[in-house]
Amino acid sequence: MRDNATPSETATAASPHEGEPTQHVANTASQLNWLRAGVLGANDGIVSTAGLVIGVAAATANRGAIFTAGLAGLAAGAMSMAVGEYVSVSTQRDTEKAMLAKERRELHEKPQDELDELAGIYESKGLQPDLAREVAVALTHHDALTAHAEAELFIDPSELTNPWHAAFASMVSFTLGALLPLIAVLNPSHTWRLPGTVVTVLVALALTGYVSARLGGARIGRAVARVVAGGIIAMAVTYAIGRLFGTAIG
Repeated sequence: MRDNATPSETATAASPHEGEPTQHVANTASQLNWLRAGVLGANDGIVSTAGLVIGVAAATANRGAIFTAGLAGLAAGAMSMAVGEYVSVSTQRDTEKAMLAKERRELHEKPQDELDELAGIYESKGLQPDLAREVAVALTHHDALTAHAEAELFIDPSELTNPWHAAFASMVSFTLGALLPLIAVLNPSHTWRLPGTVVTVLVALALTGYVSARLGGARIGRAVARVVAGGIIAMAVTYAIGRLFGTAIG
């Protein structure tokens, strides 16, 4: 149900661009990853809930049964997303803490080697050796752990990932996405119930595809086509199952 491409799993920042502060690049990448994860969470909510309510609607015209199934699916999906994100981000946070502990130990045991390493990093970014050394010395005197964590690990020790924030954001984004098909399928008209839900879902998926493409710098047409096609397949499969088993069992 949940997309594995969660913020915790995509939060590692890319190498900073030359001339840009490491912390600025890392923070920007982190913010984009959170936005992208929110879009993916909403997409999960749309597709999974749409598939569920359309499958039930194909088996019965009872709005109460459809609503109950959809609401249960929304609650289960939102909780699953929240728990999954909490566990995933907690693991990432533990990894970050372990990396910082290792860096702290190396700074204590091999301060000169660490200083040489930091100077080498800035030299590789284009600074002249003497200037790179001067910068490394100044940063080490100011806050050695932060300097090494940001330059080597792309981690800000004062802003480690928060599993509770990730869990809440994932739960909210899934819920907002799931509400769209759930509300659409409650159309009083049995004739327009399924078509209206399908149209609502496809428009919402096209929007999430557009946003995710813009955030990721991907081709918009391909991204939109991919998520829309996935939604169509999911709804077609669950509709067929609802028609088949609803008729057979009912």
